[in-house]
Amino acid sequence: MLNELEQVKPADIEKRSFEIITEELGDTKLIPGTEPIVKRCIHTSADFDYADHLAFSDNVVERALQAVREGASIVTDTQMVKAGINKKRLAQYGGEVHCFMSDEDVAQAACENGTTRAAACMDKAAELFRDRKLIFAIGNAPTALVRLYELIQEGRIRPELIIAVPVGFVNVVQSKELILTLQDTPYIVARGRKGGSNIAACICNALLYMM
Repeated sequence: MLNELEQVKPADIEKRSFEIITEELGDTKLIPGTEPIVKRCIHTSADFDYADHLAFSDNVVERALQAVREGASIVTDTQMVKAGINKKRLAQYGGEVHCFMSDEDVAQAACENGTTRAAACMDKAAELFRDRKLIFAIGNAPTALVRLYELIQEGRIRPELIIAVPVGFVNVVQSKELILTLQDTPYIVARGRKGGSNIAACICNALLYMM
């Protein structure tokens, strides 16, 4: 068994991984400009379904990169997403990463309004950052996507990008489909049940590494 192991230097493991991904994708057609995002999702998950399941709005990559250049901050629905994002690289452009899930006022608002904390986080972001460019990276809570959709329809928030990749079974597919109906909001959506905090973070990082 040991003699079957591929000899790769530690510094070259990621590079070799992406070479393998490119080889195994073969002739799979990817939307020009989205390849680094798709490949990083596959690298993170070892799941080639992302080559088919990721949906991109028109010119979303260019618009997202421009938002980062202009100092956009990222709001997430889990501390895991926040932990996984390259905050140092984002800070080079003036952006920060925020997650309000543990905030006492969020817990109180969720209790008073009968909503989830994730939904209350979206309300807090809309109120707190009225004049800031925001990217939303949602990897866990479909209720966050539903609330974002409502806030956009109400004209209370205009995200620069929504990364909609919650994982699970209850309202996950439906919440993602809501985001896909938005006409003027850039999005990257993982169709179906797959996704997760690791995928949300890796999409953010893929964009940051493209800068």
